Amino acid sequence: MQAITDTGQSKPATFTDSQYLVTLVFVTSLFMFWGIAITMGDVLNKHFQHVLSLTKTQSAFVQFAIFGAYFVMGIPAGLFMKRFGYKNGVLLGLSLFAAGAFLFVPAAAAASFTYFGIALFILGCGLSTLETVAHPFVASLGDQRTSDQRINFAQAFNALGAIIGPAIGSYFLLRNNTEGSTDLTSVKMLYIAIGSVIATIAILFSFVKVPALTDPHAVVANPDAANVDVEPGKTLFQHKHFVWAVIAQFFNVAAQGGTWAFFINYGHEKMGFPDATAGNYLVLFMALMLAGRFVGTFLMRVIAPHTLLAIFAACNILMCLIIAQSFGWPSFIALLMLNFFFSIMFPTIFSLGLKNLGPHTQQASSFISMGVVGGAVFPFLMGLVAESNVAHAYYLPIICYAVIFLFGAKFYKVK
Repeated sequence: MQAITDTGQSKPATFTDSQYLVTLVFVTSLFMFWGIAITMGDVLNKHFQHVLSLTKTQSAFVQFAIFGAYFVMGIPAGLFMKRFGYKNGVLLGLSLFAAGAFLFVPAAAAASFTYFGIALFILGCGLSTLETVAHPFVASLGDQRTSDQRINFAQAFNALGAIIGPAIGSYFLLRNNTEGSTDLTSVKMLYIAIGSVIATIAILFSFVKVPALTDPHAVVANPDAANVDVEPGKTLFQHKHFVWAVIAQFFNVAAQGGTWAFFINYGHEKMGFPDATAGNYLVLFMALMLAGRFVGTFLMRVIAPHTLLAIFAACNILMCLIIAQSFGWPSFIALLMLNFFFSIMFPTIFSLGLKNLGPHTQQASSFISMGVVGGAVFPFLMGLVAESNVAHAYYLPIICYAVIFLFGAKFYKVK
């Protein structure tokens, strides 16, 4: 690729270029599909407590299987993407996603939580691959200075998927729950449909022509506008902002995994809602994340992304304190607002961590995706506390939001 020469002028940063538009639309849609899959896991968590007679701690294995796959698959997905490109990385992710969904059929036939765990793990490997590929993919589809906006915009559709997931799950899985029922037919049929849709998307994406992307080795007039390594002599882990992004993402998804996993339990035990009603509030919970993504993307035009990240983290520390007090509706509203302030965290941490890494970008994406393993660990810890008092379990995410606050306030800086 020919290097860009210095013209003495810096063009204004645009959201994306016309040549990338079709690819951006298609890749953005993928964010929605894995949003559906992850939040469906939160409904499965509660559903399996009923039909498979699991405790809260045992059902947390749903999150462990999904998010644990991120840790296992992060580096292989990054290596695959580096060797075969973004498009083939997406196709691999969609294929694993569909395979995991179809494996729900034999798992339901055997009524085995272990088999469901295997299916969820393979499905999670697909989600991990998609996230590892899609974030740097979206970041590369235009000016580096607007990569935060593009990733937050794409993540808004992930939030839309997070609304659709519990809505579908509550309707098909929780609505007709009866005490003592062990029927898994609804689970089987639902995941056959999901697998079929994802397989179709993979076939369609195979026909999408991806334009040439910016060469990270190119010499550019404005380093801020392109994804170039401003310190090419450093190894990846010598870029401190990247290391802190991995740490922050670990704690961010830890808070997400625990908060989402026990939302329905909180609504049932502290507010007295039937499971289906609590599941419907989970839809509102996710809608507030969608609203937060759009609001956050707009605010980033006037507030630096790292500053907004720190502000939202501080707000969530306050929300957790209110939730843990079991004040009734004030605490439940704080629980709902937790997701509004959570909204920008995942994409903003990801984007800040990838800034100016040049040829290290794809490998960095793998490690930041591996940070998602926090979502596999934390639900078990919150589940142990939730066995006695689900509200007190929400003290634990305060630790996570404190780390995110430090990243946004200080450790985001590219040095």
